[in-house]
Amino acid sequence: MGIEDILMHDESLFQNINAFDPDYVPPNYNFRDTQMEAMAMSIRPAMRGGQPSNAVVLGSPATGKTTAMRKVFELVEKNTEKVVCVYINCQIHTTRFGIFSQIYKKIFGHTPPETGVPFSRIYDQIMKELQKNSKSLIVAFDDINYLFQSNNANKVVYDLLRAYEEYPGVKSSIFAILSDLEFKYAFDKNVNTVFIPQEIIFPLYTYSEIEAILGDRVKAGFFPGVLSDDILEQVSMYTLENGDLRVGINLLRSCGNIAEADASREITQEHLDKAIDSIVSVNIMDTLGSLNDNEKAVLRIAADYDGIYTAGELLELSKEKIGISKSSFNRVIDKLEFVRLIDTKFTGKGVKGNSRQIILRFNPDEYSF
Repeated sequence: MGIEDILMHDESLFQNINAFDPDYVPPNYNFRDTQMEAMAMSIRPAMRGGQPSNAVVLGSPATGKTTAMRKVFELVEKNTEKVVCVYINCQIHTTRFGIFSQIYKKIFGHTPPETGVPFSRIYDQIMKELQKNSKSLIVAFDDINYLFQSNNANKVVYDLLRAYEEYPGVKSSIFAILSDLEFKYAFDKNVNTVFIPQEIIFPLYTYSEIEAILGDRVKAGFFPGVLSDDILEQVSMYTLENGDLRVGINLLRSCGNIAEADASREITQEHLDKAIDSIVSVNIMDTLGSLNDNEKAVLRIAADYDGIYTAGELLELSKEKIGISKSSFNRVIDKLEFVRLIDTKFTGKGVKGNSRQIILRFNPDEYSF
């Protein structure tokens, strides 16, 4: 089939290709009731004129944190006019002005002028409007680590949580969302006294949950009969092994695109195999690109060795080459294992049998980092 035939071919396998988009919010959102209830409990006092609580929302990437937050905000706004909910994507909005512009937009329906207006005036207008209407403000910072990287986290959180000192009666809280297993960032003392969060943990999805979620996407995205139960099971198992639901969703879309280019009416094993090959290298490249300097340096040292290091051997070499401390090294190893670039395997040797082998999960010759 030539490129023109592919472009003109109007028989699609997709009944809704948007069902495979990263920001698609499914009508049935399952397996996160406990976490959404915890989020709602933090916000509920504000619906009665009280003080909402702060929360830290933690979990691996693609465990449903953002979707759950958006769903809860939607429900809150449907049930009360007393609470203003603002979702901030910190990968996009990292400056103090940019963040408060988004809050301003939510309250007034338009963004403030980008030039000529001092930050203090925008801040004052926001707080006076909340004060006048007795409305609480809840702000969710998704990927809050980007605010720490731009050194704006303390100032922004301080501006929000201590607003009541200058504007009596203003009630505000924040949800700090982080794709990690613990909140490793330290706020300044003057922020810590007001930011006392509860933790809301999003665990990894189980195999049966993954299969059910992907099955719902298949029903929403493809026409009936396009994808067999056998292929769905393989995609679900692959997703479980990679620990990231987005991998499975991308894989389904990729399978559909490859099958369509093949003018096939269904997705076959061959289409799945091709899709897996194309997706693996992209994911590893993205993950490698997201590492910090220390993480890359330790990974390079591990990759330069033909055999398998123990953690102790790799620590000694890393100390020698990059001057890393033991605690920082352990954090790096935990992170590299968390993002699935390495496996660690206990050997039963060493002190209390705790010696670990460091095993790469990818071929370092195929990637530059």
